[in-house]
Amino acid sequence: MTTTQECGDDHDPPRTAAATGVAEVLARMRELDAALPPEDGVAVFNGVYLTVTEAVARRLAHGGFTDPRAAGELDLRFARRYFDAVDAAAAGLRPPACWRPLLQLRRHPGVRPLQFALAGINAHIGHDLALAVLDTCRALECEPQVLEGDFDRVGGVLVSLEERIRERLMPGPDVLDIADPLTHLIGSWSLDKARDGAWVAARALWSVRGLPQVAAEFTERLDAGVGLVGRMLLTPLPG
Repeated sequence: MTTTQECGDDHDPPRTAAATGVAEVLARMRELDAALPPEDGVAVFNGVYLTVTEAVARRLAHGGFTDPRAAGELDLRFARRYFDAVDAAAAGLRPPACWRPLLQLRRHPGVRPLQFALAGINAHIGHDLALAVLDTCRALECEPQVLEGDFDRVGGVLVSLEERIRERLMPGPDVLDIADPLTHLIGSWSLDKARDGAWVAARALWSVRGLPQVAAEFTERLDAGVGLVGRMLLTPLPG
């Protein structure tokens, strides 16, 4: 593979291409939003993801990314991994291990909306993001470090929305009670740490891309580990 110092081609209209990719992502998310009942755990996560993607689209439109083409490509390839998992479950196929807890427990009455949202974010950030970075680097023939600045900008959007998401999905002021199980559960997971881990995983996978067996084993273990965390986040809680 040829590597370059910059992703993309100077002759392409990068912002237009990025906007087209993000528009595709938004259209599919809105389609899912309309099709799924609001209490469905996937619908809860999808609503959160839609909010984040709308914020990314606004930043792209206003020049908020260093390389809009690369940022748009990353956003598109990132989202497709979520869509693939949802489509696999709908077709009766086996989705990645990181998505199975949410897809299996999406209608469990003992799981609260915030848990569904965090389990989806955990699967998508903890597993899919690292692989989407690799997908983008292969597509645009660039090294992961070229994406780092815009990777951090997307992460900044996520972190800025995290508190708002938690507030929106909190069941009430009782969760502020330190004895409430949900308080303990949400305090045991960090979006910021998951994002940092995704970047390290992406760099590690890129460094072993010439060793397919090692890369495959690393990816499988990453998938399984993120799935285990997701299952714990979805522990049914008393009402």
